[in-house]
Amino acid sequence: MVERVYNFSPGPAVLPYEVLEQASRDILNFQGTGMGLIEVSHRSKEFMAVTDQAEALLRELMRIPDNYKVLFLQGGASSQFFMVPMNLLGTGKKACYLNTGTWAKKAIKEAKLFGEVEVAYSSEEQNFVRVPQASEYQISDDAEYLYLVSNNTIYGTQFPEFPKADKMLVCDMSSDILSRTFDVSQFGLIFAGAQKNLGPAGVTIVVIREDLLDRTPPNTPTMLSYKTHADKGSMFNTPPCFAVYIVGEVLKWLKKTGGVEAIEKINREKAALLYAKIDESAYYRGHAEVASRSLMNVTFNLPTKELEAKFVAEATAIGLNGLKGHRSVGGCRASIYNAFPRDGVVKLVDFMRKFEKNNPA
Repeated sequence: MVERVYNFSPGPAVLPYEVLEQASRDILNFQGTGMGLIEVSHRSKEFMAVTDQAEALLRELMRIPDNYKVLFLQGGASSQFFMVPMNLLGTGKKACYLNTGTWAKKAIKEAKLFGEVEVAYSSEEQNFVRVPQASEYQISDDAEYLYLVSNNTIYGTQFPEFPKADKMLVCDMSSDILSRTFDVSQFGLIFAGAQKNLGPAGVTIVVIREDLLDRTPPNTPTMLSYKTHADKGSMFNTPPCFAVYIVGEVLKWLKKTGGVEAIEKINREKAALLYAKIDESAYYRGHAEVASRSLMNVTFNLPTKELEAKFVAEATAIGLNGLKGHRSVGGCRASIYNAFPRDGVVKLVDFMRKFEKNNPA
């Protein structure tokens, strides 16, 4: 077997090794059924237990109130860009959006198909180096909700605290869900693609307050109505069974690790190690403003593009994979999600120190 590398990829991303080991067994023979996991009927008692446990663990770890539904949907987080306004807006209604990166910008474009969109803040002219403070934007009185992206993978920015607004909050938490504690009751709807902190690509988690299920316009296609999936326990059609199973296994791992409180402490320690190295000299330059820095995606540049290419190549050669930055920012990006081990961050920092010494600008 080839030795495993440190996977800094932004998503699909690193998963706990023990989860991969368990999945490798269950994919051949699931719970002694004589069938592989991906062969078991989604209507069987064995798989129904999987979804029930995954939901129960998510509710426990996130402290989701009883008046919220948990949905396991397909279509990726990008489908939520239109499902949110399709279900919560409508002709003559307005929503407020904070444009802090590529995914917010895409969501704004989709929302305009279903109602009026007010972009109350945008950092696009500064290439999305920051997220706003509450004093930097205003929300119209007639807005139905305030939409934000909690963490921006491409630019390495993150809301350190969520807005305390009178309006209902809707949040894309695809890249930092379960990485830190927060109060779910602040939000009307939360969604997250699984492939960063929860599991593999293929399932999207939606947490929605029950009263919002009745706001869906009557002409909404059946499959695109949140109420359809809430009423059927995410079993209206065949769900992404394997992805849901992995989410459940990751949640078991997270609970065993100590829950969200414990993983938040670990995440802050990992990020602090890396940012300390970036800040100790002018050789490495962080893309995000300090007050907006992400705990999940650390973005930085080197003195030249040639040095950046050499850095990525040499890092890959010693098992530090996936460090190439997104084309809109360039440079490097280290994605250090929940399952990313601290040892990998230590190894990266050590490599950064040696590379700077051996490759003066």
